[in-house]
Amino acid sequence: MRRGNQPVGEVGQLAELFQGPPADSTAALALREPLRTRVGEELSDVVLYLIRLADVLGVNLAEAASVKLSSAEGRFRPVEFQGTAPVKN
Repeated sequence: MRRGNQPVGEVGQLAELFQGPPADSTAALALREPLRTRVGEELSDVVLYLIRLADVLGVNLAEAASVKLSSAEGRFRPVEFQGTAPVKN
């Protein structure tokens, strides 16, 4: 594995793609080229890095994700968190 802030760099490159457009149009823009291809490339970089890191550290990602989702489900009951999120200005 490479040293340094590689995972932060990969996530930063992904986040950079969404910094310009307004939040309400981001999803629509990400469906069109060339942004769609770039998003796919950057997401792939992040996923591949995480898979490699998990392998090196001996972490079963599927198991860890399952445990995390179960834990969140117990803390954040859907009945208690319904509605529309407020828009940040």
